[in-house]
Amino acid sequence: MSPVLEPVVPLSARRRPVPRWLRRTTGPLLLLVLWQVSSATAVLPSDILASPGTIAGTASDLLQDGTLPHAMLVSVQRVLIGLLIGGVVGVALALISGLSRLGEDLVDASVQMLRSIPWVGMIPLFIIWMGIGEAPKIALIALGVTFHLYLNVYAGIRGVDAQLIEAGTALGLGRWGLIRHVVLPGALPGAMTGLRYSLATAWLALVFGETINADDGIGFLLNRAREFFQTDVIVVCLIVYAALGLLADFIVRTLERLLLQWRPNFTGK
Repeated sequence: MSPVLEPVVPLSARRRPVPRWLRRTTGPLLLLVLWQVSSATAVLPSDILASPGTIAGTASDLLQDGTLPHAMLVSVQRVLIGLLIGGVVGVALALISGLSRLGEDLVDASVQMLRSIPWVGMIPLFIIWMGIGEAPKIALIALGVTFHLYLNVYAGIRGVDAQLIEAGTALGLGRWGLIRHVVLPGALPGAMTGLRYSLATAWLALVFGETINADDGIGFLLNRAREFFQTDVIVVCLIVYAALGLLADFIVRTLERLLLQWRPNFTGK
């Protein structure tokens, strides 16, 4: 009876793969440990940067007394209003410019000229025009959002395959039928990309906007903490900005997967 031969399995194949979540969290955890040790040994003085433990305690206090939730609510409201106004303006201009050559001649040059101006540099004019209330903050967010959505929606419209237009025409679709069934679905990936960029810009604009004599919001906490050298509160505010930005990006990614199920994507190996 001949012996049973077992296939040779490489040692690397026998090892259990490290979970992806563990690989992704190892770096940040090591950084936190190094940060805490540096603070405990006075290598990193507390007046330069508070320790992770102190920051966690400060965050807990701000949550319990309601200061942080209220500030988050105010800031999120500003972003949503600015995003809505900027989104409507940006998409409307992109539709006018993308669907018509006449519209492009009338709109695109002006938008490109305004886009070349740093939107942060508009703060002094916004203060002169609108005062120091909520209006200039929201206007700054809306301005930053408008350009990203305009560029991506316009590029998405003009990037629709001409053969699809010809096929739709051959099937009897009129101009509005082509726009509804061919052009707008084809431009949707660009619009979703523009929305993601717009959200990132909205949070950045919020940071600048809330420096305009804000009396509430995350930026108000940030500026007040700067005046009193409260590095723990400053880091808490920065973490909140980052967390809200990540949450917004996650929502858009989820929406993108739902709306673009018809488009297969490469997800890596």
